[in-house]
Amino acid sequence: MPHHILVADDDPHIREVICFALEKAGMNTQGVSDGAAALQAVERRAPDLIVLDIGMPEMDGLEVCRRLRQRSDVPVLFLSARDEEIDRILGLEMGGDDYVTKPFSPRELVARVNVILRRARPASPEQTDDRQFAHGKLALAPASHAASFDGQPLALTAMEFSILKGFMARPTHVLDRDMVMANAYAGNIHVADRTVDSHIRNIRAKLAAAGCADVIETVHGVGFRLGRCN
Repeated sequence: MPHHILVADDDPHIREVICFALEKAGMNTQGVSDGAAALQAVERRAPDLIVLDIGMPEMDGLEVCRRLRQRSDVPVLFLSARDEEIDRILGLEMGGDDYVTKPFSPRELVARVNVILRRARPASPEQTDDRQFAHGKLALAPASHAASFDGQPLALTAMEFSILKGFMARPTHVLDRDMVMANAYAGNIHVADRTVDSHIRNIRAKLAAAGCADVIETVHGVGFRLGRCN
C-alpha cells in the first residue's frame, strides 16, 4: 500500500513540486497551506510522514511539531528557507527526523523521505532483526522498536533508535560522524555535522531524563562512543 505523505507549506508552488516528486515515486500525498490545517489533516488521517515547512505564518512548523509530539511520533521532515543553525537545531530538538533547506533538489528530498520511511516502518517477518541489545541498564529490541533504560520505556524517533542501535552493535568502538549517520541513512545523502550533533543531543536528553547521564560520550577530535549506561 502506498505511503501517505502530508505536505504542509504556505507556498503553493513548493507544495506542487513536492507532491509531484513524491507521487512520481509512488506515494500518495495531501497538501495543506498552514499549520492549523496540518494538525486537522493528521486528526482526519494519520500520515506516514509529514513534510513540514518551518516558516509558515500564524502557526509555524516548529509549533506544529511541538503539538504533534504531544500525541504522535509520526516522522517529520522539516523545510526552511533559512539555512540558519538555530533553525536546524531547534527543528531536530523539537522531534524532527531530518531537515532540508530551500531551494532543494526534489530527488534528494524524495531520497530522504524514503530513508526515514524505511527506518520507521515495521520489518517483514523475513527481515525482522530479532537480536536483543543490552548495555548497562540500556536495552533495545529492534523487532518491536522498543527501547528502555532501567526498565523505563524510552520514546525514540526512528532516526534516534537507529543511531543508538549502531552504537550498541559496537559498544567498544569510537564512531565518527560519518559512521554514526551511516547507521541511519542509506545511499550518498549528505548530512551536516550539526544535524548529527542534534540527533545525539536529543538522545542524550531523553536518556538523561530517564536517569542515564552518560549514554553517548564525546571523544574529542575523533567522534563518539557508547557510555557505561549505568
